[in-house]
Amino acid sequence: MSTAASPEGLAFDRISTPAGEALLMWDGDRRLRVFDWAGYEPRMRRLLERHYGPTEPKIAAAPRPLKDALSAYFGGDLESLNAIVCATGGTPFQRTVWAALRDIPAGTTLSYSALAQRIGRPSAVRAVGLANGANPIGLVVPCHRVIGADGSLTGYGGGIERKRWLLRHEGVPIQQ
Repeated sequence: MSTAASPEGLAFDRISTPAGEALLMWDGDRRLRVFDWAGYEPRMRRLLERHYGPTEPKIAAAPRPLKDALSAYFGGDLESLNAIVCATGGTPFQRTVWAALRDIPAGTTLSYSALAQRIGRPSAVRAVGLANGANPIGLVVPCHRVIGADGSLTGYGGGIERKRWLLRHEGVPIQQ
């Protein structure tokens, strides 16, 4: 994958959430570039480098609007994530998949096949799965809302237990 120029003014913070410690990175325009989970930082760094090349963000406090939106989400305002402005690198196909993920309403799920159909590429189920797995802005770009065609929980960059937690938080009935 080709890399885009590293965004200006990247900054990094860690925040506590009821689902665990979150890793956030945003650019100089306060657009969220990364949302990941503690324990998955090596994956986050790999994705960041794949998208932008070598980067060294400064450590800073996350912007108040970003922290407030995340706090509201974990407090039960599931729509608050929609207010967060995001920006990504990635291929045009990946960005199409990630944009479609943001259209999946909180409290609902979609299969990989349905997501492929939604973007007009019904035969690209595997590619949709790979793009979903390369999503650098988990939670806010809600890849956790994509499940197997049989309703099973499939991979999530933050772990299956966290995916289960997030879906239950959003009111999705999850079987053990």
